[in-house]
Amino acid sequence: MRQFIVLGHEAPTTDDFALDDIAGGAGRLDVLCRCVTSAFFLSHDIREAVRVHLVLRDEFTVTFDGSRLRRLNPDERSTAALVRNALAEREEAIGHQPVETSPGVSLTRRGFEPTLDDAARNGTVVQLHEDGDPVVDVEPPEDPVFVLSDHRDFAEREADLLAETADERVRLGPEALHADHAITVAHNYLDTHGFERY
Repeated sequence: MRQFIVLGHEAPTTDDFALDDIAGGAGRLDVLCRCVTSAFFLSHDIREAVRVHLVLRDEFTVTFDGSRLRRLNPDERSTAALVRNALAEREEAIGHQPVETSPGVSLTRRGFEPTLDDAARNGTVVQLHEDGDPVVDVEPPEDPVFVLSDHRDFAEREADLLAETADERVRLGPEALHADHAITVAHNYLDTHGFERY
């Protein structure tokens, strides 16, 4: 299982946003939506052994599970609609118990730390960071949990938590990448077992 945790620092936590303005009025939800599509889509196929957790302002987490995922299309607007539908059910999310809002999409009332702790129980936490070790020098983990930030840097508290929890801190190349592009490169790194098998 490959997991991706993406922090949305300005993302909406209610469903009262317009799908026509997800780059501005919805707190750069477009960035998170691109991360979801990069994590799941192949040419004419979808990755089933992938889970994406979108942490919205450290209040809610929307999880996409590739093994059960339906109705996901490769465009930002329809992905944002799945997030909005999940947030419409936020009153049904009690504690850390998830509420499934669409096949393969669920919402929990939890922020970054419990989401990270839960994912870390079953995997190796890898922080993707421009100051990390070169990824070519790191053995690909079996069940990686990649942690990324949206268009903003990790907050100090988030960085401290990652420093305590992460098993690896890697960079994917000499240039800083957008989060969704980093996910694509991370998949290629894993698909080729560290860029060794093509």
